[in-house]
Amino acid sequence: MRDTGEPTATTSGSSSGAGTMAAVVQERYGAQPEAVLRTARLPRPGPGPGEVLVRVHASSIDRGTWHLMAGLPYAVRPVSGLRRPKLPNPGRNLAGVVEAVGPGVTGFAPGDEVYGTAAAAFAEYAVARPDRIAPKPAALTFEQAATVPVSALTALQAVRDKGEVQPGRQVLITGAAGGVGTFAVQLAHALGALVTAVASTPKLDAVRALGADHVIDYTREDFLAGPRRYDTVIDIAGNRSLRDLRRALTPRGRLVITGGETNGRWLGGTDRQLRAQLLSPFTGQHLGTFIASEHADGLRDLTTLIDAGTLSPVVARVYPLTETAAAVRHLLDARATGKVALTLPAE
Repeated sequence: MRDTGEPTATTSGSSSGAGTMAAVVQERYGAQPEAVLRTARLPRPGPGPGEVLVRVHASSIDRGTWHLMAGLPYAVRPVSGLRRPKLPNPGRNLAGVVEAVGPGVTGFAPGDEVYGTAAAAFAEYAVARPDRIAPKPAALTFEQAATVPVSALTALQAVRDKGEVQPGRQVLITGAAGGVGTFAVQLAHALGALVTAVASTPKLDAVRALGADHVIDYTREDFLAGPRRYDTVIDIAGNRSLRDLRRALTPRGRLVITGGETNGRWLGGTDRQLRAQLLSPFTGQHLGTFIASEHADGLRDLTTLIDAGTLSPVVARVYPLTETAAAVRHLLDARATGKVALTLPAE
């Protein structure tokens, strides 16, 4: 990651300057993290009414990080900014300590350890909404906790809410070794399903250890080739056609598409999701997708599962904030099993 030489944006690495903070800065869209992400010192934010200021100890990377960074597909830009990013950086996940609360905030106080989501979370301080953070699970480090919010909330809603996974159901999970996938395998297993996980050769043992009853190496075998059909398919990998995925389902099965990873610049795979929803009313199979909801209720559900030992984040690697571009690159190269975390400098 490059550092700016401007007087108002000095190299990150310390927390000197009472009114500033270390942060990742992105001023333009770009698909290559090394070209668009840099570290700098920015003014420290403060909480407004109904807001919580969090001293961020850790954050994490997910596929949404890249979409916000690249501004792709173009369909995201009405929200993220038409010509350039609205937000200073694409971070969403955080774990840290409440620094201050704004007027009208109840339930949180300075010193509370929290985790959740906030805009521009690749920074020493981030302003969060109270309904998007929750007390941090006591058993997790800040780095572990920061990997949970976006990915685990997506997995929880895909498996439990949309997939309606129940004991004895046959469940197929594609992209099982990724950030969402490692949580989805554990959740489906905890709900009593018979889980088949699709991953690459080096990652099979890892997903098996998470509770998968069967594993399929997609580099050697097509998961459609066998006779087994599934009550629920959680498609996270996003690289198979809707027709292929339907072939893997039982006649009354449920398809939940959480990934839409194609090279399309306009829709980026969301056309497949739209077609699934349009087709669903005309078939016995339930075909759908969803936009994950980031809310404190879901975080508290996850905390309960984590505290019970049912759910545990898989952290592949931890990078310092100054190497955020390298962390994003690690994710894009598909080298990670589980999540990639960021740690922030101590004051």
